[in-house]
Amino acid sequence: MSARPQALPPLPSSLEEPVREFVTSLELERGRSPQTVAAYENDLAQAGHFMVGRGRTSWSKVTRDDAAAWAQELSARGLAGSSAARKLSALRMFARFLVHEGTRADDFTDLVSGPKLSRKLPETLSTEEVERILAAPTGSDEFGLRDRAILELFYSSGLRVSELCDLTLQQVDLEHGFVRVIGKGSKERVVPIGQQASGALQNYLDSGRSHFVKPKTGSQFFLSKRGTAISRKMVWVLVKQHTLRAGITKTVKPHLLRHSFATHLLGGGADLRAIQEMLGHADIGTTQIYTAVEQSRLLDHHAKFHPRKLPSPDASPDE
Repeated sequence: MSARPQALPPLPSSLEEPVREFVTSLELERGRSPQTVAAYENDLAQAGHFMVGRGRTSWSKVTRDDAAAWAQELSARGLAGSSAARKLSALRMFARFLVHEGTRADDFTDLVSGPKLSRKLPETLSTEEVERILAAPTGSDEFGLRDRAILELFYSSGLRVSELCDLTLQQVDLEHGFVRVIGKGSKERVVPIGQQASGALQNYLDSGRSHFVKPKTGSQFFLSKRGTAISRKMVWVLVKQHTLRAGITKTVKPHLLRHSFATHLLGGGADLRAIQEMLGHADIGTTQIYTAVEQSRLLDHHAKFHPRKLPSPDASPDE
């Protein structure tokens, strides 16, 4: 288990032991990374010291008012909204853990509100920019065929980079035009493949993939020159290379093609629920961010092209 940050003195054992049990469960049962575990442990240590200052020497004595006061304290410290939200989230998870373990009968963080976070709209590419990137791999060798297939599949099906790298031959059905994807939480979903992407994938299978195959090569769909599954790092590199080759100066990562896939579908009239299913979002609220992206795009176009657009805030009344 990760060590407690040295800047904080030890908590009373009645407060510290439940925290240790909680972070151990995060590490061993939920498989959280050491960095995440250390962050939660530090956040709960801070909360624990705050509770000591309010005369609480046991988590069973902590009240909803104490949790609300902790939320106010985080705001008073001037923390960024995301940092304050993370610390309060750690306390919420811990409170639920205490209920699950039978240490408490109630969740003392219930109804305690946290900071309101403004969600940053994801950047997207225009359809013209996407076309230029997809056309960048011009070579007819195995690398050109592979890279074109990768880029086409990203934009056609909106896969995460990890999903694309883990893809196997058995998951791709070019005859019926879909791919079976194993997403977050090992959940499987079926995503359509567009006609142009299907063609690029077929060309790669017919004339490209066999050049990468080595004696120990398995059923991975996209291969590196060593005959192993292509890595996420390599995919990032090739996306960057072809973006520069396309003459696009903005930073383009694989996830930006996924964002563009969703935004362009929505702009074309696709149903939000269908986009949610294709992206593999568990919550429709995650997908709804693309509605805001599309609205922002429309406003930008109106402001830029409409003959009776509103004047800019800096314009004088005579302009």
